[in-house]
Amino acid sequence: MAEISQSKPEIAHEENIGHPANNHETDWVKKQTSDGDVAMTLITDPDALDEPVDPAEVRKILWKIDFMILPYLAVCYAFFYIDKAACHNFTTLAVLRALGGAAEACADPAFMLITGMWYTRREQPVRLGLWYTANGLGIALGGLLGYGIGNIRGALPSWKYEFIVIGSLCAAWGIVMFILLPDSPVTAPLLTKRQRRIAIERVRENQTGIENKHIKPHQIWEAFTDYKLYIFFLLGVSCNIPNGGISNFGTIIIQGFGFSTLVTTLMQIPYGAIIALSILLCVYLNDRFENRRCVFIVIFLLPNIAGAFGLRFVPPHVKVGRLICYYLTGPYNAAFVLILSMQIANTAGHTKKVVTNAVLFLGYCTGNIAGPFFYKESQKPTYDLGIWSMIVCHLVEVVLITALGLLLRWENKRRDRIQSQLAGGLEGRDLDSTAFLDLTDRENLNFRYIY
Repeated sequence: MAEISQSKPEIAHEENIGHPANNHETDWVKKQTSDGDVAMTLITDPDALDEPVDPAEVRKILWKIDFMILPYLAVCYAFFYIDKAACHNFTTLAVLRALGGAAEACADPAFMLITGMWYTRREQPVRLGLWYTANGLGIALGGLLGYGIGNIRGALPSWKYEFIVIGSLCAAWGIVMFILLPDSPVTAPLLTKRQRRIAIERVRENQTGIENKHIKPHQIWEAFTDYKLYIFFLLGVSCNIPNGGISNFGTIIIQGFGFSTLVTTLMQIPYGAIIALSILLCVYLNDRFENRRCVFIVIFLLPNIAGAFGLRFVPPHVKVGRLICYYLTGPYNAAFVLILSMQIANTAGHTKKVVTNAVLFLGYCTGNIAGPFFYKESQKPTYDLGIWSMIVCHLVEVVLITALGLLLRWENKRRDRIQSQLAGGLEGRDLDSTAFLDLTDRENLNFRYIY
């Protein structure tokens, strides 16, 4: 259980960061007594921090980490989306949203914290993309499952079979995750002590630490006085008002093109595939270009904007064209993955990370709640207000992400300017001294934002 810590870090604050101290042992004692990261408990010898590590060994451990983490997150995430493709009435939808919302409220924030613990900031978008791709795969598989269940002629209504099957799989996989998913790199049972230390050393450059079991009120206060928290909240809302409409009314929109209920469900398969492929393409391109996340977010919002305009203005009798426009709304998931990666990468201090994460997903939930209300029964099958809500929200996203990128770039330059005037300059920074002190991104002048 987390404890409440009233203490604030005594070293490495923005106002008193200097160059490396001369007494290595004294620095180590300060780190050990400054209520730092749980990673510090694994390393008892300060000299062991600099032991040589073979790059091949690091790659092997990274593969092992992927094997330990990603399958559990991806499969679990897919289950949240498989049963969404077969909703055809309000009662089913209401029950599903209540149950699915309760599960997702825990899942997404937890998955993000887990990803941040194990991977470097460069690796995080790819890993986020890999488990978030299960969103698209779940929708695609849900289309097949919904079509198959729709043809069952049993004693129960078809939707009950779906909840029985998916509910059983979710429960079973939850038990598997509880037993096998490691708590953190510090305690991972499938890693040797040396491998755990290497896993921790890999993420030292993040300057965000692993985890801290204390609740720090000053970090909560800082989170709510940081403009990034409110931008991420607004991004969560604006990203998910379209999602709330499309995910809940997607089958109804397709049915408005003239397809039967079962064929409508089947037509979700290409949509899910487009989501998965767009996420993989987005994180791959982002990995090839350094500090271009905001650029790729905007790029992968463009198909959604074009698709939304098409749904609004392409005549109803042009069914193929409108169906293509609907499919073009899928890549917004890729943009949202990079938004999530920016939140993980640009927030330090464990308590602050948890708070910012929670607020982002509060926006996520708000958007998903609000989205369906833009789809009026009186406007079917075109749903003009719902489509306009998509257009406006995506344009708001472009403005917000552009502003965030410019602000983070300005802050990095400000920090470079300050540290270049200190003794030793930028090259003399002691990055190791602040890596695992559980400092926030504002407290740690060594921290640099990714945009």
